[in-house]
Amino acid sequence: MSTSKKAPHGHRVGGGPGLGVGEEAPGRMHCQPFPRAAVCYTGLTRPPLSDSFPLLLNAMATENNDGTASLQELLLFVNDRIEGYKKAVEESKDHEMQGYYKQLVSQSQQFANELNAYLRKQGEDPETGTTLKGKLYRGWTDAKALLTATDEKAILSSNVYGEEWALKAYQDALDDHHLPASIRPAVERQFHISEKTYKKLKKLEHST
Repeated sequence: MSTSKKAPHGHRVGGGPGLGVGEEAPGRMHCQPFPRAAVCYTGLTRPPLSDSFPLLLNAMATENNDGTASLQELLLFVNDRIEGYKKAVEESKDHEMQGYYKQLVSQSQQFANELNAYLRKQGEDPETGTTLKGKLYRGWTDAKALLTATDEKAILSSNVYGEEWALKAYQDALDDHHLPASIRPAVERQFHISEKTYKKLKKLEHST
């Protein structure tokens, strides 16, 4: 009969033959007991994000009351934003739009640097990862580009979609009462800038 061991970050489950419930698997498989279902991930991968993102965020913040969990999750989407606009720079053939997308890459990097600077002050490692959803979406657009010609409107539509998810992540972070007061003004400012970007992208999309 195996002895149950409590994991330092959530709860562990059996990871293969010979491992009992509660024992540590070789791949460092972690399971977070979120409200609707346990989310399992390795030390190198983040939990997949879905429409239940607010529930996931609140559950993580409950375990980490200094608010860094909210920033870490938000940074995944900010990093998605960086990768999305880098991709737009590569795909766009319009020099004016390329210049605009480069500005948005720089803007997003500044956002990430600001949030990561706070994490460092709290003794946390900087968050450089991206969401699973973002990776899958970029892979889908790559596959689609092989079948159909990528036009400027399609690029804009992809960026509008990405900005919608960034805005959702900012709103969820701001709704988290664990978010520290010292970093909240920066998150609010980034959120409002992202809102303006979203409105401009929508306007460009309709006029293209």
